[in-house]
Amino acid sequence: MANIKSAKKRVLVNQTKALRNKMIKSGVKTAVKKVDAAIAAGDKEAAKAALLNATSIIDKATSKGVYHKNTSSRKIGRMTVAVNKMN
Repeated sequence: MANIKSAKKRVLVNQTKALRNKMIKSGVKTAVKKVDAAIAAGDKEAAKAALLNATSIIDKATSKGVYHKNTSSRKIGRMTVAVNKMN
């Protein structure tokens, strides 16, 4: 641990922010898994609903600075193509 007060604070703040980012990323992964599960099950309506929810969660993560805008766009694009390819 650091000796200087400001360095100690930086360590604590960084831990807090890392935990927040981890929680947000975990939520995104869960939403993406739900879309993938709906696609695997062949349920187009559930996949569309899950995609809408996942898109919202990913956009929020991007606005909070957890994901770069291109990363979120790529994730959303790939999921959308997968849902649209369903019969």
